[in-house]
Amino acid sequence: MKISLDFIFKNLTRLFGSIICLIFISLLYVLMVDSLPAFQHFGFSFFTNVSWDPVKGVFGALPFIYGTLLTATLSLLVAIPLSIGIAVFLTEIIPRKLREVFTTIIELIAAIPSVVIGLWGIYVLAPIIKDLQPLYDALSFIPLFSGRAFGLCYLTAIVVLTFMILPIMASIFKEAFENVPVDFKEALYALGATRYEVIRYVSIPQTKTAIAAGIILAYGRALGETLAVTMVIGNKPNITLSLLNPGYTLSAVIANEFLEATNRLYISSLIGLGLILLLISLIVNAIGTILLRRLSK
Repeated sequence: MKISLDFIFKNLTRLFGSIICLIFISLLYVLMVDSLPAFQHFGFSFFTNVSWDPVKGVFGALPFIYGTLLTATLSLLVAIPLSIGIAVFLTEIIPRKLREVFTTIIELIAAIPSVVIGLWGIYVLAPIIKDLQPLYDALSFIPLFSGRAFGLCYLTAIVVLTFMILPIMASIFKEAFENVPVDFKEALYALGATRYEVIRYVSIPQTKTAIAAGIILAYGRALGETLAVTMVIGNKPNITLSLLNPGYTLSAVIANEFLEATNRLYISSLIGLGLILLLISLIVNAIGTILLRRLSK
């Protein structure tokens, strides 16, 4: 019996897809089994407790969940308009001769290692943020900017994360804007529309699926970023509205304390944090998939 190449290709891709599913299921299983002692010991309070004290054997995940969602969400909200503006500038405004130069620069920024960005955050960004205390005093009526500024704080981590996800989103948005049919733009220009109206009524509506995909990808990167955030966030379990205070994230506490864990409950609690981070990422991706399907329709 002669086997066609199409049959081989289809079954190979099916095998590769199955391997990915098995790896994910095994990862989820290992995390669930190894984190079970912590969940059995603390119950639901593991998610709501604000105390993390390895000496006393008390572990609560809420400060780390809060820090992760706060830094990732705020950095995403800042990066979305900036990345759209950069993409529009590169596709609609900048001269063609300079377009490739700026595009290359953005791609190079996306390739900078996390440790380098973290060092930049410690030695350059953190002192600048600390020295802006007069500005925070003027904005102290806003809870996000109340109190004294620490150099290593939520605000520093948010700026670092924004810098890291901005090139990713800008590159995706740029490619999407470049693929908008030229006929659509020319038709609107022929009706007397301005460049802003063409971007608003043609470019952005035509690329809304790609924009949503870029946002989801960037949010996943922000949620899971470890090294750079660990270096600049202050590493202190803290639930506060002020961005000027130090904080902690799920990935940062795992990276900092896993090698120091000396007992089973401590290790299980850290693995439980990893499971929470995985579940948050799954929820984000599930919501993103539903959103993309609706936008595609």
